[in-house]
Amino acid sequence: MIGSARLREANQRLIRARRSLDRVRDELAVSRFKKRVSELLRKIGLTRTGQFALLLAVVLWIVGRIVGGTVLYVLAYGTIVLVGVSFLLAPRRLRLTSEREGLFPRAQEGDLLEVQLKTKAQRSLTSFQLEERVPEALGLPLRVPIARVRAGDELDHAYGLNCVRRGVYQVGPLVAIASDPIGVVQRETVLQEPFELLVHPRVSRVSLRPLSRLFEDPPIRPPVSKPWPTGTEFYGMREFRPGDDLRRIVWRATARTGKIMVREAEQGITDHITIVLDTDRGSHSRDGEYSESFEVGIRVVASLGAVHLNGGFEIKVETNGGALTRPMRGRDKTTRFLDVLTRGEMDRNPLSAALRRLVADPRRDAQLIVVTPHLGTDEATQLKFLLDKGVNVTVVALIWNDEDTETMGRAAALGCQVSAVRMDQDLSAALHQDIGAGNRL
Repeated sequence: MIGSARLREANQRLIRARRSLDRVRDELAVSRFKKRVSELLRKIGLTRTGQFALLLAVVLWIVGRIVGGTVLYVLAYGTIVLVGVSFLLAPRRLRLTSEREGLFPRAQEGDLLEVQLKTKAQRSLTSFQLEERVPEALGLPLRVPIARVRAGDELDHAYGLNCVRRGVYQVGPLVAIASDPIGVVQRETVLQEPFELLVHPRVSRVSLRPLSRLFEDPPIRPPVSKPWPTGTEFYGMREFRPGDDLRRIVWRATARTGKIMVREAEQGITDHITIVLDTDRGSHSRDGEYSESFEVGIRVVASLGAVHLNGGFEIKVETNGGALTRPMRGRDKTTRFLDVLTRGEMDRNPLSAALRRLVADPRRDAQLIVVTPHLGTDEATQLKFLLDKGVNVTVVALIWNDEDTETMGRAAALGCQVSAVRMDQDLSAALHQDIGAGNRL
């Protein structure tokens, strides 16, 4: 017992240390600084040759200042004049028009989009380049060098977008790039503005349904059972057990059967589903900015939400930092639901923050589904409070670290329904086996 307690304490310390390192790494994001600098230089229009020329001019001026050489001053000022003349000679706007076809506002993980570009020249042009900027997650940017085109000619080009990862992407802009004769300065003509593409998470066919009754088969059933009961309607009777409320004893049934019988209330099938997605960076796997366990969690939430919306249930998604969606119901809300999930991101808040909000919520008629890779002692305590309130809790454990086996054990010990989803496992099979079969407490 002492060894296991020390092991758990060491595991918690490692998790806290990892969160601190991730926070420092995010604050020191050098790649973001480099990206901003490159965007600024692109707006100015300086090529690598132009940047080198300006740097050379500064070096020559500093050396001339130290040495006192007039020739170095002349070379420095001459280089600056050369860059200025290049700015004047670079074409400012190319007379081109373009159309983009085959690009849709929404796609799903795994889709391949074939995009067609049709460009028409309004006057004769020479030596320019067409460029369609594409995010790295979708593929390589399209760059087409064009030596010469006559007035009225049409240029057709095609490229593919491989939507392998969920997210919100900016495709474009489509620009025509022309430079001065020596390649010091280049200017861009925007032909098509950036296009926002939403890549929805992949939705699998799952068979989850909320638990229907707290007690499986009492001896006596009512003639009519309501489809959405409130929890107070008569459902049946069973034999008295120590701890039962004496006010629930049915004396007529007790006299007739010779056993003390108590009344059972209808637990029923709830149509309110609350899904909690753990967005804590410290709990999920990390491969740079990409987290495989978090993406699997998003797919789990998308699949569960889509099947319940199609079934007429009310869906609400909570994250560690707050509500991700408002309560929504109906099949027509599926697209909006997936749009919100597409924009979901990880944060630094613990899962216990979301569970505390649910504990403070007076509502008890919702089916709660918790999707998390790690269930700690604090989170288990909050789940215990929810269970004591009468909330039906299901835990979907995201298994990305084989050494972390505490999540399923803690959830099962609390009395929650548990399902394990591994990173390379099909969601339909994983959720159907443990949840979709309709297991009851």
